[in-house]
Amino acid sequence: MDSMADESRAVDREDERSGMVAAVVEMMRFTAPATGRGRLSERVLAALGRVPRHRFVPEDDAGNAYLNTARPIGRGQTISQPYIVALMTELAELGPEDTVLEIGTGCGYQAAMLAEVAGRVYSVECVEELAQAARERLERLGYGNVEIRTGDGWAGWPEHAPYRAILVTAAAREVPPPLLEQLAPGGRLVLPLGQPWQPQSLVVIEKDADGTPREREVLPVAFVPLVHED
Repeated sequence: MDSMADESRAVDREDERSGMVAAVVEMMRFTAPATGRGRLSERVLAALGRVPRHRFVPEDDAGNAYLNTARPIGRGQTISQPYIVALMTELAELGPEDTVLEIGTGCGYQAAMLAEVAGRVYSVECVEELAQAARERLERLGYGNVEIRTGDGWAGWPEHAPYRAILVTAAAREVPPPLLEQLAPGGRLVLPLGQPWQPQSLVVIEKDADGTPREREVLPVAFVPLVHED
C-alpha cells in the first residue's frame, strides 16, 4: 500500500476517529456475552483507526461519519455501523496473506477495512453506480489490493475461489449455496440471515476440513436485503 496515502489516512480527522474507536471498543465489551469477542485484535483495531470513514459517506453527511451508527449513502443503501464492520472483520479471522470475498461493496468502507487486514479483497456490488464510485474512492485512498465488479452477489466470484473468508453485507433469506462452495475448508462465512425489514441474525458458518458447515448465531442485526436475481 502506498506509504504517503497510508500516512494521510492516519492523520485525517484523527480526534473524531479516536472517539469512534473508543465507542466501538466499549460496545465490544458490552456485547461480549453474545459474540464471544470482548475485544478486537490489534490488527482490526489498528485498521479501524486508519480507515477515514468520512471519505465513504456523502459529503453533506461527513460531520456524522464517526458516529457509531449506520448512515445512508443513497439508492436505499447504507454504510454499516462501525461496530458491526469491526465485528464482522474480527469474526472473519483473516491473516495478512489471506484472500477474502465481500458481497455488497456499497460505498467501499467494509472493503477498506478488509484491505487493511487481508492480502487480497474481491468485492461484488449489484449497483454499477455504487461499484464505480467505490472503485474510484478506494483507488484514491491507495487500496490497491481491492478488486470490485458489478454482479449478482448470490453467485459470488468463483474465478478467485476458494476464499479464506466471505463477508456478506446485506441480509439473505438463506445461505447462498454458491458462497459455501467458494469457501475454503477451514474458512468462515459471516453474514446476516433473515427476512427483509424483519428480525435478522448475524451468523458465522465455519467450513470443516471435510466440507461440513457449522453455523452459530452471534447477535441480532438489521441490514438492507441482499439483491438476488432469481
